[in-house]
Amino acid sequence: MQQWTNTSEKNKQQFDVDVLEKNVSSYNLIVWNDEVNTFDWVIETLVEVCNHTEEQAEQCAFLIHFKGKYAVKQGDYNILKPMCNSILDRGINATVEKF
Repeated sequence: MQQWTNTSEKNKQQFDVDVLEKNVSSYNLIVWNDEVNTFDWVIETLVEVCNHTEEQAEQCAFLIHFKGKYAVKQGDYNILKPMCNSILDRGINATVEKF
């Protein structure tokens, strides 16, 4: 009986590793700094499009401003691309990039 439990546990651990590897996000949603959009507009956009909290969006906006760009979200391309398009529709430069 002990041998069966060890084999079962080993299979479960292997399954957990396989699932984890398949769920690893490999894309970033990058928002780029510009001289046109205000902090408030970028913050509002991040809250509405990326579901950021106000504080998270504010921190991202400062990083975008001071670093020139910032990865505001990580995830699957099929999830990030529509977000990128929504940000672009608001006049803010954004890209989805593989990392």
